[in-house]
Amino acid sequence: MPKKSTEIIHGKTVTIVCVLKGAVFFTVDLVKKMKTPIELEMMQVSSYVGTETTGKINVKKDLDHSIEGKDVLIVEDIIDTGYTLQYLKEYLQTKHPNSVKIAVLADKAERREVDVKLDYTGFVIPNKFVIGYGFDYNEIGRNLPYIGYIET
Repeated sequence: MPKKSTEIIHGKTVTIVCVLKGAVFFTVDLVKKMKTPIELEMMQVSSYVGTETTGKINVKKDLDHSIEGKDVLIVEDIIDTGYTLQYLKEYLQTKHPNSVKIAVLADKAERREVDVKLDYTGFVIPNKFVIGYGFDYNEIGRNLPYIGYIET
C-alpha cells in the first residue's frame, strides 16, 4: 500500500482516477482502506502492445464527470518510462482540478525516461515484465493472485 501522508486532504472528498485496466485491483484495495469520502472515475489510456511501449499515448476512455476544483488522486498499477503518467497528469491539470497527486503500486524506476513526481509508491521493481494482480500480457494474467514476471 502507498505510504501514509497527512497531505492527502483528510476529511475532504477525493476524486480517485483509476487507470484501467491494470490499476483496478489496486484501486479497489486502496479505496477500501481510505477513511475519507471518495468519488470514483475511470480512465483508460494505453501505450503498450505486448511487452513493448509504443511511445504514443492513446486515451481509450475519458472521465465521465468534471474534476474542476476537486482534489484528484491518479491510481496507476505501474510506472516505467513515465510518459503515460506525465501525459495523464498534464491532461488532467487542463481540467482545472484543485490538486493532482499520483499513487502507483509498482515503480520500475530503472526504466524512467521522464521525471514524474510520485506522491505514493507501493514498491520498486526490477526491469522485468510483470503479470498478476491487474498486470497483464496482452490482456492475459490479470487475475493471478500474485505478482510474477515473465521472461521476454
